[in-house]
Amino acid sequence: MATFSPTDAALEGFRITREKPRVLLVWSLANLVVSTVMAIALIAMFGPMLTEIEAMNAGSDDPAQALAMFEKIAPFYALVLPVGLMVIAVWSGAVYRVILRPSDSKYGYLRLGGDEFRLAVLMLIYVVLAIGFTFVLTLVAGLLSAGALAIAGPVGKLIGVLIGLAAVALFIFVALRLSLSGPATFAERHIRVFESWTLTRGNVWRLLGAYVVALILAAVVVLLALIIFVAVAAIMAGGDITSVGKVFQPDTSSIASYFTAPMMIYLVFGAFLGAVQNAVVYAPPAVAYRELHGPVGD
Repeated sequence: MATFSPTDAALEGFRITREKPRVLLVWSLANLVVSTVMAIALIAMFGPMLTEIEAMNAGSDDPAQALAMFEKIAPFYALVLPVGLMVIAVWSGAVYRVILRPSDSKYGYLRLGGDEFRLAVLMLIYVVLAIGFTFVLTLVAGLLSAGALAIAGPVGKLIGVLIGLAAVALFIFVALRLSLSGPATFAERHIRVFESWTLTRGNVWRLLGAYVVALILAAVVVLLALIIFVAVAAIMAGGDITSVGKVFQPDTSSIASYFTAPMMIYLVFGAFLGAVQNAVVYAPPAVAYRELHGPVGD
């Protein structure tokens, strides 16, 4: 049975950023351009509305106001969701390309073509499947838990908790078994929804270990990066911590009010950090696919 090293898979993203600094620079610049253009476009189209929604959200728990807020924000999500889907497809495709087609290095491995379109469609399919599976799983777990609660005393409560944990574990298990669908779709140039199920047989614990280690390392990097950002931005702002903190709750009423000096620093810093995160998060499944599937031609 084919296998792979969870440690190697978890650390692959860091290896890419270390061994390919020019690629990391291209990804960082691309991140900066995308985040800046999206911010300008969204503020130009929805800026005042976003400010109004934030005020409504903070000021009332009235269901009628919540419905009104949803109606206002629907056009915002109608634009953001498809764009966000394609952005994720581009970044994941770039990391897959480094690992699965290393010779195809033009433009820093970044593309916007058939590979990315297929990845976006695959993600959309999985969103629909995840919603359906979650609904069924929640319904079944709820019914079983209701039956368990009919048993008097702590035994019934314990059974209910165990049923809930079993439902979560089942969801994670299915997600792990299907986690190589992205690399498979990219490598084989066809949408592969369930091929991952066969590839991952007998490797669930290795996959879980690789993903957990990668996520922990990514979280540590983010935490350290935020500490550094706050320190640098505070120094450049003359020690004004309040102005630095506003980048996490930006003023979206206008483009000028959004792009403050601390926000510009944050965007540059976040672009680099995002490039590192993308490599760390998307590399493990690509490595696992390459090792479990065998050689993949360019």
